Amino acid sequence: MKTLCVKGKVFSGKGEGAKFIKLPWVRKQIKEKLGFIPHLGTLNIKLAEDSIRLKKSLKRAESIEISPATGFCRGRCCKAYLVDNLECAIVVPEVENYPEDILEIVASINLREKLQLEDGNIVEVKILFK
Repeated sequence: MKTLCVKGKVFSGKGEGAKFIKLPWVRKQIKEKLGFIPHLGTLNIKLAEDSIRLKKSLKRAESIEISPATGFCRGRCCKAYLVDNLECAIVVPEVENYPEDILEIVASINLREKLQLEDGNIVEVKILFK
């Protein structure tokens, strides 16, 4: 496994990630493929300029697929770690025009509460890939 470290600022999203994570088929696949039941929401990170380039390199990496139900988009995931090796995963929705500078993170807990994060805080995410 290789590690890719990216940095960015925490920001409040529109709740779209939470809607996706609440879907039973998404929750089931995250449990089966990533090994945890996800908290009902995502931590949104706006990547720094140099981290955007790094994220783009993940397109060629092997990832874990969240296969869609009819009418939904596919998502790709990679295991990851936040501050002090807190296990999580990044979710990259395969949606047309999805912003390159956004990273959505899922975990078994509410990351904002656990890490006492507020909008504007800088975080580093270690992403694992093959």
